[in-house]
Amino acid sequence: MLSFPNAKINLGLNIVSRRPDGYHDLESCFYPIPWCDALEVLPAEKLTFTSTGLDIPGTPESNLCLRAYDLLQKTYDLPGAHIHLHKVIPMGAGLGGGSADGAFTLKMLNELFDLGLDVPTLQNLAGQLGSDCPFFIENKPVLATGTGTVFREVALDLSGKHIAIKHPHIHVSTQKAYSLIKPSAPDYSIENTLKEPISQWRNALKNDFEASVFGQFPEIQQIKEELYASGALYAAMSGSGSAVFGLFEQEISLEGYVTFSL
Repeated sequence: MLSFPNAKINLGLNIVSRRPDGYHDLESCFYPIPWCDALEVLPAEKLTFTSTGLDIPGTPESNLCLRAYDLLQKTYDLPGAHIHLHKVIPMGAGLGGGSADGAFTLKMLNELFDLGLDVPTLQNLAGQLGSDCPFFIENKPVLATGTGTVFREVALDLSGKHIAIKHPHIHVSTQKAYSLIKPSAPDYSIENTLKEPISQWRNALKNDFEASVFGQFPEIQQIKEELYASGALYAAMSGSGSAVFGLFEQEISLEGYVTFSL
């Protein structure tokens, strides 16, 4: 069984409040994009995991594919499986690649072993892997609130547009990025702004992480400025960074960027 876990971008990201549990309430539009890993899951006598492509840091205990298997194994007594991941989406980029891998593993194991788990159950399980993971169960544009796990469908279709993304290979500490933000109610509604033409998003659709991240790493801000100088309708950092994307009306080729048609 083969699937292609894809990345996502954040269209707007407002940090609204700090919760008593130490997490933050946010508001963002999650939008899937066709930058994909490749994930294969096969029945096997025991659990094994291999990977190719980009080197995956961390221990087996932190690997989201293996954590997804272990999560299901605790309840459903799964048979063995061989999981192979070809890693393409850069890690620590704010693109949700690892979260997609974990969520797709849940979906594939559910299908492979005929567990019969419905979408809400899979989303609940995915939430135990990480806050971005539940989005990738249905994998469609949503307005995300709460800690990023409460979804409402949003009528947004970027088909026909083109995206350019650059990951500057800078590690941004999400914990530090949050610590430098003072949560506040946003000046603009993301949902209402998304109803406007993309050319109008620039002044209203903000990522609250940009101010602190750009202050630490001006080279990330330079990418955003370069995208606008190249004709982007809208450009922003995704998540807490460090990848930056631009949306274009026409197909574009920029050195050092990956580009896709949406």
